[in-house]
Amino acid sequence: MPGRGSGEDPPRRTARGAATRERIIATAADLMHRQGVTATTLDQVVDTCGVSKSQLYHYFPDKEALVAEVIATQANRVLSAQKQLLEQLHTMQELDKWRDALVSGLSERGYRCPIGSQCSEVAAEDLALEVVAALQGGYLLAETMQDEQPFVLALDMALGWVKAHARADHQKRPDRPG
Repeated sequence: MPGRGSGEDPPRRTARGAATRERIIATAADLMHRQGVTATTLDQVVDTCGVSKSQLYHYFPDKEALVAEVIATQANRVLSAQKQLLEQLHTMQELDKWRDALVSGLSERGYRCPIGSQCSEVAAEDLALEVVAALQGGYLLAETMQDEQPFVLALDMALGWVKAHARADHQKRPDRPG
């Protein structure tokens, strides 16, 4: 997923390097989902993933960068899954089935938003509220305009905001979490 809406071109990687980077992201996402962002350390990611710490730092300069990428990846997964489902809706009955699927998926996730639960741990509650507000606004505009672009823009803006906060928090702390 080039650039993930960041406006930056991704660095060129070998297939093996890209696979390693994706494995790190997937491992971190799983750990963060199970035990929370704060409780997940870079050492745990390294041990669970089976990569060296230098490999992890090759792709992610610090924990904040990894967390931001986990959130971006999760957001893209959620958006892609919802897009596929929504494109298949043609009747009100199908819309009700989509709603039921969302509700049943909620209990499978332990009633946690796949994006918001991680965002709320990354920064203050105000940031989590801002992210949810942006997403809700994006959903509403997408529905009104019958176009996914407002949702994509709101999602990109919200993730940019999270990344900016993560960078600002990192600049305030001289030590690397881990």
